[in-house]
Amino acid sequence: MDHMVLQLGRLRCVIVDDSPRFLDIARRLLEQQGITVVGTASNTADAVRSATELQPDVILVDVELGPESGFDLAERLHDEAHPAAVILISTHAEQDLAELISGSPAVGFVSKSDLSSDAIRDVLRAGDGTEGERVAPVSGPRGR
Repeated sequence: MDHMVLQLGRLRCVIVDDSPRFLDIARRLLEQQGITVVGTASNTADAVRSATELQPDVILVDVELGPESGFDLAERLHDEAHPAAVILISTHAEQDLAELISGSPAVGFVSKSDLSSDAIRDVLRAGDGTEGERVAPVSGPRGR
């Protein structure tokens, strides 16, 4: 099914960020590019609730959620066995967060300045070269 979702361009996405402005901009951008944004959240509790209720294919999680950590949220979503792929996002460069990203259960990272439907699909396709497999980020495979 993941393969079909990617192929048809019908990814269902939740965006988690503590900036209302970024949430609005990201939602509009991704929807214009064929991703259905089914919800947004600005904190961990709302994100977990949205993941459970909305069952998205992918959850974009800012690494800095005000006083909360996007890395902790990624871990919580993984521990609670949510089927959505988690992609970490940030204004910080990936190399600045490389150790934390590699230690997280997220499937990858996309810089906020590079956010696009193509960047999300690239992360979801990365890994073993099989389109639709959600196993690795843009910069290379990471263990889960």
